[in-house]
Amino acid sequence: MAATPRSGALKLVLAALCLLLATACGAAGAQAPPVNAQDVMFVQMMVQHHRQGIEIAKLGSQRATDDQLRILVAAVASTQQDEVEMMLRWLYAWEQPLTAASGAHDHHGGMPETDRKQIRALKKSKSFEHDLMTLLIAHQGDAIRMADTEVASGADPAVKEWAGQVQASRKAQIDLMKDLLKR
Repeated sequence: MAATPRSGALKLVLAALCLLLATACGAAGAQAPPVNAQDVMFVQMMVQHHRQGIEIAKLGSQRATDDQLRILVAAVASTQQDEVEMMLRWLYAWEQPLTAASGAHDHHGGMPETDRKQIRALKKSKSFEHDLMTLLIAHQGDAIRMADTEVASGADPAVKEWAGQVQASRKAQIDLMKDLLKR
């Protein structure tokens, strides 16, 4: 049986549709990296954590007199603001809430946020630079612990890579502040 022009055209249309479907399925899989609950919780928690870090750093930029400390807190405020914007973009892209439900982080390490009373007390501190560094060391240590969990249990490659950067940069900040405290 000979193929008619109409059946040949139909085969071409079906082949083109199959090719488009295969391409579309492959592209969608390539564009959407895996995201798990740990990734979402880590990013939600880190947004709040960073906002507190920015608040603490801004206090430091207003009152610190040591040049190295002033440079450090300015870098912390600037970097963490950029990171907050990056994390919010991730949450939007994942179609996830920008904040975790109340108490939800209890199941993901239960790390408390920096005590608001400590931040208020810092504003009035008579040993400002010492108290600033002590608070920031603890705060950045919490960031390292949250990043440790993400590196171990996260799924999204970009988030895990960034968590590794958080581990390294916050450790360097802590080391610098410990050296400054020894002076």
